[in-house]
This record gives sequence, C-alpha cells and structure tokens, in this order.
Amino acid sequence: MSDLHRRTLPAQATKDPLTQKIIGCAIEVHRQLGPGLLEHIYEEGMVVEFEIQGVRYKRQVKLPVLYKDKLIGEYRLDLLVEDSVVVEIKSVERHDPVFEAQLLTYVRLTNAHVGLLINFNSKLLKDGVKRYVL
Repeated sequence: MSDLHRRTLPAQATKDPLTQKIIGCAIEVHRQLGPGLLEHIYEEGMVVEFEIQGVRYKRQVKLPVLYKDKLIGEYRLDLLVEDSVVVEIKSVERHDPVFEAQLLTYVRLTNAHVGLLINFNSKLLKDGVKRYVL
C-alpha cells in the first residue's frame, strides 16, 4: 500500500472521540499494570476497561483469507471496537514494520479505515500508540 493511501498520526493528534476513548482506556490499563507484561494480559485489561467504559468490542476476530473464492487461511485481530477501529496490542522492545503491515491488513479486511497499534512496553504509553488511517 502506498503512502498516498495511508497516513500515520501521533495518537494525540486525532480529535476522533472513539479513538481518544480507546487510547484513554489503554492509558488506564498501562497506569494500572505498567510495562513488561505479555500481550494477552493487556488485552484482558483492555476488555475490562472497555466494559467499565461502556465501549462495544469484539475480541480475537477471525478474518478469512480467500483466494479465488477458496478459504486459504485466516488472521485473528486482537480487538475490533464498535466495528470501526482495529486495535492491535503489542508488548515489545521496539517497533517492527511488520506490525504496521499486520495492522493495515486487518484494517483493510474489516473495512474499518482506522487502526491503533498500541505497544504497552513503553515507559509512557503515549509514545507507544500509533494511529493509522486508510
């Protein structure tokens, strides 16, 4: 996908209320748990926080991959919020470009148009959040 079709914005640069709410939930989870845990622990924390905040979500959403109308595999995204924002959770030392490609694939397959890549292994969570818009 070319850079003409996507843009990356710092998390704080967006005014979208839903992504801001998701980021707020992530900040609270990070504040309570801190960095350095496994990804599935942060996912559980996000689910608890979403329920407290009244955010509708689906977790571990299966995304089929078709080739000539034949199922050849599937992806599984971490969280799909209100059927419009894909949230991919990481807990890694450094960002790898494959994470961006993975998130953009999920966004494309769900027709969500917005994705958040959240790395909980950051001292300050705001430094670990990237927002992608297709």
